[in-house]
Amino acid sequence: MSCSIAVDAMGGDHAPDEIVEGALRAAQELQDSRICLVGQEEPIHRRLEALAYSGNNITVLPAETVIDMGDSPVDALRKKRGSSIEVAVKLVRSGDAQAFVSAGNTGACVVAAQLIIGLLPKVKKPGILVTILAGDHPVSIIDAGANVAPKPLHLVQYGIMASIFTSEIIRIDNPRVGLLNIGGEDRKGNKLVKATKLLFEESQLNFRGYVEGDEIFRGSCDVIICDGFTGNAVLKVSEGLAERLMAVFQNVLETSLGSLGPLDEASETCGGGTPADVLRRSLISLRRKVDYSEYGGAPLLGVNGVVIIAHGRSDSKAIFNAVRVAKRMVDGNINGHITERI
Repeated sequence: MSCSIAVDAMGGDHAPDEIVEGALRAAQELQDSRICLVGQEEPIHRRLEALAYSGNNITVLPAETVIDMGDSPVDALRKKRGSSIEVAVKLVRSGDAQAFVSAGNTGACVVAAQLIIGLLPKVKKPGILVTILAGDHPVSIIDAGANVAPKPLHLVQYGIMASIFTSEIIRIDNPRVGLLNIGGEDRKGNKLVKATKLLFEESQLNFRGYVEGDEIFRGSCDVIICDGFTGNAVLKVSEGLAERLMAVFQNVLETSLGSLGPLDEASETCGGGTPADVLRRSLISLRRKVDYSEYGGAPLLGVNGVVIIAHGRSDSKAIFNAVRVAKRMVDGNINGHITERI
């Protein structure tokens, strides 16, 4: 299916070079898709020339301003008119693009999507879905920061939307849904989770009840529901812990065995059967399982278009994967399925 994807070339810590490189890689793989890079033309064209781009499915659309990572979302959208985020989101509203990808200011992306694109029919609030690995088992967590003060109905709708995404994109049939809480007993939890649990029990979802934090990585559920404040904290703690454990593990091994060499994808395919070679390949495999760039970005579910919010530290690999997720969501008509179920 032909698809047009608008990419905010100025968003993220490594923009525009890593963003352009990731988009180019995606354009080379997704030949039936058109990618529009939105941002400051000169650095975008310079990077495309450096990468020897010679295809015909990348276009560049100028944007006057850039919303910085530290800007207040609402103020920035009001004062920095014509920003790369605003221009790209308007492409989705007009139908010139079916999806929007950005590693820029998360709050600005969420606000712009709500105000400019709007929500799907009957959806009350959008939610950010992140995918993490519990061993080899993918787990979807929603919300990861879009809605820090939800109502029970919002959380139930998150359950519906996340279940559809998990079923259609991650390919888990009848995903198990859990509600994050401080205990598994009915008497535990605040008013929000208690009221939400009652609604979930009346739904047609595969609801398994309360889930405690230590169960997230045990794979007891495929979808975890929580408010945006808690979900964002879970995500950041998980990322920080994974990175720290990888560094400690590598340091311990190198202290015993000497340098393991570069832990990149190229070295993973190198032969050799020494202990250092085997451990290097094992570490690369482990790092891939905890690396956010493998999933590319987090979909903002509930808006009337496909929106993928990538990590602020995204490199070209993360952007490449984010564009691929956007394409799969468009091809899978995820929003159509959500509208039917909601």
